[in-house]
Amino acid sequence: MPPVSPPSSLRSPPTSGARTTYRLRVSDVSKIVCHRLQNSTEEYLVRWKIAGGSTNTKSTIYSWHCISELSKCLHYVQEYIEKLPKSRPDAAFVAIPAAASRKRKFSSDSQITGSSSSSGNLTPRDWAHVSREPSVISRKDRGEKGTCPVSGVTAEQSNDPAVQEVDARKLPDQFMLKDAAQAPVSAAERAIQATFQAKLRSVKNTEWENHVDNTAPSLNFTFISDFVLGEGVYRSDADAHVGCENPCRPNMGQNLGCEYPRDCACLEYAAVDKDLLKEGDMARYAQYLEDWDTDGFLADSRGLPKRFPYRVSKDRIVPSTLMKFYLEQRYPIYECNLNCDCGKVCKSRVVQKGREVPLVIFKTSNGRGWGVYCKEQLVKGEFIDTYIGEVLTNEETNRREELAGKDKASYLYSLDKFCGDDPNNDLTKDNCYVVDGQHMGGPTRFINHSCEPNCQQYTVSYNKHDLRIYDLAFFAVEDIPPRTELTFDYMDQDEAELEDVMRKREAKAADPAYRDKQRCNCGARKCRWYLWE
Repeated sequence: MPPVSPPSSLRSPPTSGARTTYRLRVSDVSKIVCHRLQNSTEEYLVRWKIAGGSTNTKSTIYSWHCISELSKCLHYVQEYIEKLPKSRPDAAFVAIPAAASRKRKFSSDSQITGSSSSSGNLTPRDWAHVSREPSVISRKDRGEKGTCPVSGVTAEQSNDPAVQEVDARKLPDQFMLKDAAQAPVSAAERAIQATFQAKLRSVKNTEWENHVDNTAPSLNFTFISDFVLGEGVYRSDADAHVGCENPCRPNMGQNLGCEYPRDCACLEYAAVDKDLLKEGDMARYAQYLEDWDTDGFLADSRGLPKRFPYRVSKDRIVPSTLMKFYLEQRYPIYECNLNCDCGKVCKSRVVQKGREVPLVIFKTSNGRGWGVYCKEQLVKGEFIDTYIGEVLTNEETNRREELAGKDKASYLYSLDKFCGDDPNNDLTKDNCYVVDGQHMGGPTRFINHSCEPNCQQYTVSYNKHDLRIYDLAFFAVEDIPPRTELTFDYMDQDEAELEDVMRKREAKAADPAYRDKQRCNCGARKCRWYLWE
């Protein structure tokens, strides 16, 4: 069965009486290896998957396809384009602005979403019926039969003298590469941009823009709204959360609740407010300090005055902000939950209500890839958004790290805040869960690193008894003007004096161990020079 180029009837959305557009299944494609301009249409050379994986063998099947037929496999096209030389004839780009309307359609939408008969999927068997023109046939030696394991179709030697027989291991050949060097990829880039825009429609109050080139964020990334629990990961149901108890009522505290932090069950492990201690509290406080030496953040503080996490402005337009103590000390933040008696407008419910600020994913102009900024002014202590992704066991995390290499570390965050505090000693750094935001997550996955960041991550819990899963929440640690890139420290280190930073940089420059480490490109005055230490 010779894999061949699609006829012209397959290159455009179907009209009445016309042949239906076919689309390749993701499971059938191994990778894109080349492209060309054929009759004013961009076509991409697909390597089909074979038995035992996608290894390129003498009998591997290849075929040319236009973008409409690759609409389900555009991430493969994106990976191919990203590896092409940057200096190309179609280097001019069309800037992608932040969308003015969520309903806006791109001009290439009709090409991507064209209807198809039955499943609309294209397999090697289909090409035997719809093809009318010869192309490259990759097969075993003359006289043998090569089987395509994807569909069970047998590829026999063609009797068509126009069909060229080649060794698939030599594809793409020098002539294909020469054609590819002159062929544009603009149609593919527009399709990739439109596809990412469609994915982003599911994310509230989020846009994207690119004034640098024609690229789009990875199509391999899936936007989600909450943690996705991996195999072997468990969390307690919301119904099991311990809520406020009497005397909490919704109408207390100017109808914002939480007027009894000494007795509130939600704030059992909250930070003690030493400034509000009374003479009768001192013996209890001494016991609390004793418990802290063994229980850490889980030291029992019941009956003592607590530090409330948020400051609520009388002006409802002004956002709630994190108190100075929590901003500086990074103490775990405990919020009320759905089982509390304080009501839905309780002033301690900030992070769990979700992001309210508008974010834009944008292409940076200094080579740092994609970044994030907020369209509005952010004030110090304001909540921005959470970091979400797949929640994995430590074993699965180790397996992924081994497969992916060192660069993967930038998307992994250990949920180890309470390691060592568990009274049963069940939670350790070797068995705590890890959040992986590489392939699934929210807009914060695109936030870049800085050694002098304007945001920080904080632990926020709605269930004081769940030490394994909690929110990783971003708050502004300074006033941030609109359209200023948001950054945080991937290493989560305390701020250091400039002299100490410079001394350490000199030591790293002379240390051979840092020769192959990934350099930091944040440009901060106190840049540590290396992203990971």
